[in-house]
Amino acid sequence: MRIKVKNMVCERCKGVLKNEFRDVGIEVVQIDLGEVELKDSAIGQIARIREILTKNGFELIEDVDQTYIVDIKKHLINALDDRSNQNLSEYLAKKLGKKYSALSKMFSAKEGLTIEKYFILLKMEKVKEEIQMGNKTFSEIAYDLDYKSSSHLAKQFKSVTGMSMSDYKKLEEWNRRPLDQIV
Repeated sequence: MRIKVKNMVCERCKGVLKNEFRDVGIEVVQIDLGEVELKDSAIGQIARIREILTKNGFELIEDVDQTYIVDIKKHLINALDDRSNQNLSEYLAKKLGKKYSALSKMFSAKEGLTIEKYFILLKMEKVKEEIQMGNKTFSEIAYDLDYKSSSHLAKQFKSVTGMSMSDYKKLEEWNRRPLDQIV
């Protein structure tokens, strides 16, 4: 039995659910971002599964469009680390087996912003993370996130956050958002 889960976007999320299901005797076959495969015997425990998800800030997805939204977000998060230099629209269309225009319209209607704007927000959170870790220069961060130059990244960062990357680096309290709280 395969279920889709909203707001499950990190390794910690996967670990929490794996432990919660194990603790109540629900066997997990495989767990990925936004998706859990359970033993077929779990089908009779759907109310308990919903309860565990809700308790931990997740949501069982039963709407087909919402399933695509979760998949789009999962693939965009993975694309942050994928250095394939593939066009984002081609990447998503290939991963989801659906025309990008249909995915884009669905995403915009459900989320209230375009896939591209959402991806930029994800990138900005990744930039903040990299700045906090302090292991890379701004140029290296720009290169890792497929920006043509560090000045292009700097302009976009300022446009989205309202401050320069240098000013962000100097902050004593960083204002990062978890990826599952973007939109």
